[in-house]
Amino acid sequence: MKKLFFIALTGLLSMAVRAQVKPDALLEYRNGKYETAVAICTNELAANPNNIESHVVICWSLIRLGRYDEARGYALQGRNISRYDIRIIEILGEAHYYQGRNNEALQFFQEYINLAPEGGRIDMVYYFIGEINIRLGRFRHADIALSTATHYMPGIAAWWSRLAYARERAGDLSEAVSAYERALRLDAQLSDARRGLERVRQALNRR
Repeated sequence: MKKLFFIALTGLLSMAVRAQVKPDALLEYRNGKYETAVAICTNELAANPNNIESHVVICWSLIRLGRYDEARGYALQGRNISRYDIRIIEILGEAHYYQGRNNEALQFFQEYINLAPEGGRIDMVYYFIGEINIRLGRFRHADIALSTATHYMPGIAAWWSRLAYARERAGDLSEAVSAYERALRLDAQLSDARRGLERVRQALNRR
């Protein structure tokens, strides 16, 4: 009886040790070890191609590594597994954004907003939408999106600077001054905001 108990206990301890040392792709991603996370997820997907969590983490890691086409490919596979997974939808928007595919990115970001108006990445989604609209010269649309992004995440100086730039290009100079000043209160060394504020003040003085 004691022998059986010892064998069972040894088995349980062995399982516990294996569980502890099992590679954790999400942990590696959070620690900034993106290549390691990709390798772990690649192995997981080889064992189970329908593992949506592995698809998500490998996509996040590939985005961080600048491997946008690969991220898009894995995200499309993930979308076939889980059509309305908002993480996959946001990843597709991001991958298309970084590849300069503005219209496709906007479609995925809008889908994210429709499915998860208070989703965990809603601040980034509105930021990307703002940047796309700046690219497209739609500065008032950019103002609306970046205003929403800064509402959700008010502490990012660079976002206030981009909002100010959108307002500057739209001709809303007083509002641009306000946003540039907000950016500089958050980061007094932000050169884009300093130059922008000087530009707008000069334009106001010429009126």
